[in-house]
Amino acid sequence: MLLTGILQIELHLPAAQSLKQKRSVIKSLKDKLRSRYNVSVSEFDYLDKWQHASIAVAMLSTDRSHLDSRFQSISRFIEDEVIGHAYIMKSELTIL
Repeated sequence: MLLTGILQIELHLPAAQSLKQKRSVIKSLKDKLRSRYNVSVSEFDYLDKWQHASIAVAMLSTDRSHLDSRFQSISRFIEDEVIGHAYIMKSELTIL
C-alpha cells in the first residue's frame, strides 16, 4: 500500500522586517529540503505575514518505518537550518 507522509511546520521569524526577508529564509529552506531529501515542499499559510510561516513537506513510500525515519531526519535538518533565523512553533506529522 502506498503511504503519504505530510510534515507541517509553523515557524516564527522574529528578525524578518519585511516579506522579502521572510521569503529569502523560507525559499532557501525549501530549496535545501528539495535538493537534499527529494521531497515536495510548499509554503501554505501566513503568506502575507512578515514573521510567521507554515511549510508542508510531503513524501510517498510503501514503508511506514522509512517515512518515520526520513521525517525525523528532515525535522532535525530544519531545526539546524533555521537556527538564528526562526523558531519552530509547531510541528505535526501525518501519515495517511
